[in-house]
This record gives sequence, C-alpha cells and structure tokens, in this order.
Amino acid sequence: MNLLKLKKITTTELQWLMWLFVFFILFSSMVTVDGLSWSFTFNLINTGFYAIIVYGNLSWLFPMYYERHKKVTYVVLVVLFLILCGFAKGHVVGYVYNTFFNDKAPQHIEWYRMVYLSINGIIIFMLSFMLRIVLAYFTLKRQTEEILLQKTQAELNLLKSQVQPHFLFNTLNNIYYEAYVEAPKTAELIERLAIMMRYFLDESPKTVVNISTELHFLENYIELEKIRIRHQISLKFTKNYQEDHLIPPMLMMTFVENIFKHGIDKLSNTNKIEISLVQEDNNLIFKTTNNCFTDTDGSNGLGIENLKKRLVILYGDRFELHTQRTADLYVAYFKIPMA
Repeated sequence: MNLLKLKKITTTELQWLMWLFVFFILFSSMVTVDGLSWSFTFNLINTGFYAIIVYGNLSWLFPMYYERHKKVTYVVLVVLFLILCGFAKGHVVGYVYNTFFNDKAPQHIEWYRMVYLSINGIIIFMLSFMLRIVLAYFTLKRQTEEILLQKTQAELNLLKSQVQPHFLFNTLNNIYYEAYVEAPKTAELIERLAIMMRYFLDESPKTVVNISTELHFLENYIELEKIRIRHQISLKFTKNYQEDHLIPPMLMMTFVENIFKHGIDKLSNTNKIEISLVQEDNNLIFKTTNNCFTDTDGSNGLGIENLKKRLVILYGDRFELHTQRTADLYVAYFKIPMA
C-alpha cells in the first residue's frame, strides 16, 4: 500500500462539517417551537450570515488590514462590517418571513432589533479567530504527517535501491583492475564512477557532509561529463574555504548539472566554465558562469525550483539564490550561512 495515499479529512471538509453542526444545533433548538419550515429557513439564513462574518474577517479584513499593520482601519471596518451584516440579516429575515410564512399584516423589524443583531455578530466575529487557529493547527498537522510519510517512503525507496551494493562495487573494482593494464584512462573513469556511486549510497542520505567530500564528488562528476565532449573545456575552479566545514549534501550539484545540460556545445572548442566556492565572513558563496548555447537557461527549471525549496527548508530567509542570463552567459549564484 502506498503510504502517501492514505485518506485524510481536508480542512475544507472539516469546515463543511462544522457549519452543518452549527446549523443542526440552531435548527434543533427552534424546531419544537417555531415549526419545521420556518426553523429550517431561519437557521439557513442565520448560518449563512455567520459564515459571511467569519470568512469576511478571515479572508478579507484580517489579512488585508490587521496583518499589514493597519489596525485602526481594521477596527473601523470591522465595526461597519458587523453593522452592515446585522441590518442586512434583519431585512432578509423580515422579507422572507413576510413573503412566505406570514399570512397577516407584514411585520417590520425595528432598528434596535437590527442593532442587537449587529452586536450579536460580535460573538461570531470573535469565534472566527478560534476557527483560524483550528485551521492553522490542522494544516500544520497535515503537512507534518505528509512530510513524515514522504520521509518513510523515501527511506523505503532507498532501501530498495541498495540491493546488493557490495556486489556492484566489487564488480566495478574487478573491471577497474582488468582495464588498468590495457586502458589506464578507462580504469580512471571507472574508479571515478565507483567513487560517485559510493557517495550516493553513503554520503548523500546524511544531513551534512564534509565540504571537501562534496567538492571531490563534483570534480569526479565534471571529469565524467568531459568524456562526452569532443574538444577541451576551459574550466576555472576557484576554491577558498575551510576544508573541515560541513554543508548539506548535493547543494552545488544543480548548478554544475545545468552547465553540462545547457552551457556546453559538444562540437565547439570555445566552451568556457568558471566555478567558484569561496568563504566570505561567515557565509559560503557558490557561483557558476558558463556560455549559453540553448534557448533554455534553466532559471525556472525544476532543478532550480527544488534547490530553492530545499534552501528555504534548511535556512529560512538566511540565504540568497540568483540566476541571470545575458546575451551569451548564464550565471548562477547562491550564498548560505556557515553556521
């Protein structure tokens, strides 16, 4: 069974259940005195205006004014909103009653009755904040459960992918020794591939890895990519950092992978790549610059979007991520704190 497909009640379904419950409570309190038809109609109107007050605050007044620090404007608009709802409710109830349920002379709702309805709306207005807290709690709880389920599913997939890893590496080692005598260059590439695969299995699942280990992985990846390109690449890799520093794994891979997807012309002999990883103050800055040979610059690609989401999870708002394309160059840059 797929753990990610477990049926859970949504916040929308929860709200529908809540309003049905409110309607049922109001209806059951009136039906024995006022009859079935009028109790149903009156409380349908009543519940509708309660919903207008609640969602008018949650969806409009609170986010548009209070959260933007316009508190005085918020208070004034809340008062006007409740008065408007009270008078509107009074007119609607009076019209429906006189039109469909009153055979005698029309009855009019006095102004003080409408003021009472406006004041009564204050209670419902205050309950909107309780609903906001409940919805935020259920949303956060649902997100937490989904993250845990995704983590469990990822761990299961990882276990599946690790079937007989020793067999794989032993086989690669045997191929390496067979190739070493006849084709040393091929043996070197096999060794790099084995190191990368071991990194995927042993290092990438970790929360943090040594920065030198991460750089060694990137360098192996670059060397393997070079064999697909006919001409030499002009590659400049600037490094200035603390070698014992720890960083989350695979952060830099997205930029480097995009270089070989979109920044290399396999038939050209003018491919230029500049990569830098430097430490400034208490930040680590990674930057790549390469030529543009395709219409796709990767700035809005899935890799960059996933990297941004991961940086948000790891660092909140304490990071920078930029991509820029000029006429013939593509630059990618991120800065993360080292502590």
